[in-house]
Formats: sequence, C-alpha cells, structure tokens
Amino acid sequence: MSLIMRSTDLQKTSIALPNYLVSTLSLFTSCLVSAVPDNRQDNQNNKRKMTTEKKEMEVVKNLDLERYMGRWYEIASFPSIFQPKNGVDTRATYSLNPDGTVHVLNEVWNGGKRAFIEGSAYKTDPKSDEAKFKVKFYVPPFLPIIPVTGDYWVLYIDPEYQHAVIGQATRSYLWILSRTAHVEEETYKALVEKAVEEGYDVSKLHKTPQSDTPPESN
Repeated sequence: MSLIMRSTDLQKTSIALPNYLVSTLSLFTSCLVSAVPDNRQDNQNNKRKMTTEKKEMEVVKNLDLERYMGRWYEIASFPSIFQPKNGVDTRATYSLNPDGTVHVLNEVWNGGKRAFIEGSAYKTDPKSDEAKFKVKFYVPPFLPIIPVTGDYWVLYIDPEYQHAVIGQATRSYLWILSRTAHVEEETYKALVEKAVEEGYDVSKLHKTPQSDTPPESN
C-alpha cells in the first residue's frame, strides 16, 4: 500500500517501503530533535525515549485501502545504504489489483535520471484490522529474478488521508509521506511527533529534497 517501502529485513535483501528500492533520501540532513543544554531537560528527554521505545507500536486500524491509493511523496525518512545518496523527488504510487493486492511503483531521480521499481503489497494477516502489510519486489529491476520482501506498517494517517507515517517492527526504518511534495513546517513537526510517540529516534530522520514542480514519469 503505500509505499516507498523498505524494511529492517532489508539488509538481508528483504526490503520494501517507504523500501530499499527506489526510496531515496538526500544527505541534506535536518535534525528534528534539537540539543537542549539544560541537563534536566536532557534527563526528561531520555526518560521519554526509554518509555516510548518499550511500548508496543500502535498501528492504524481499519485503513480505507481505496482512499489510501494514489501518489505519495516522501517528505522524510531514515537514510539507508540502499538509497542513492543524491536521490531527489522520491515518491510512491499505489493502485489496487483485481485480486485485492496493491500494485506499488517507487520512483526516484538521481542526476536528472529516473529510476523506478515495481512490486506488490498485501495484508500480513488478512483477518486482522491492523494496517500491517508485506511488500514484495523482484530485483534487479532490469532483470527481476530475486524476490525481496519487507514490512510496511501504517502508524498514522490523518482523517483526510493526506499525510502518513510509515514504519516497521524494529524501528530501523521510518517514512513520512504526503499527498503533496511539500508540507507546512507545523504539519511536519506534528508528523515527527507521531513517530516519537511510537518510540522512534527521530534524530536520524532526513528530509527528502522535492522539486516545486514534480517531474514527469516518462
């Protein structure tokens, strides 16, 4: 379903969202957690981090899959060795397949050239109401023979289905997605806070460069 998917299993060639594939992140880092010189504040932050890391992540329930379909832009994500260092305009486009699975198209531009990979996503447990998915790609894209699978968990979706926070079981990967290539700073901070609440170390989060006019796919 959505996503630029990659997963922690990625490093074993098990990838998927927000993914190892075409999801890319620039090296232009934007640290979302500012250093606080006050030791009391540091202690409070550390205590909060320990508490959130211990809690079980809450996943969106009863996700409206049809509303979730369409294009999503990667606003920020955790960097990965699988991502092109200078990649920009990273995005994912989802569409429903006749069998109920989701067709996934991940795209990224690097040096003015488009790279993409296609795959499919499906519910991890069809009987569950939680938005936990598996995403499968075949690599390399030009000769798809090796299946690569990873987790894709929707941790947050706003009521209008305009912004989403995507993660996976080990918190090794994180994506902040939007229907638009740019979001207001206040909105961005609120989405980052959602990740903090689920135990993520958002100091590793990097913003993804997006053009004012998104490039065409062809």
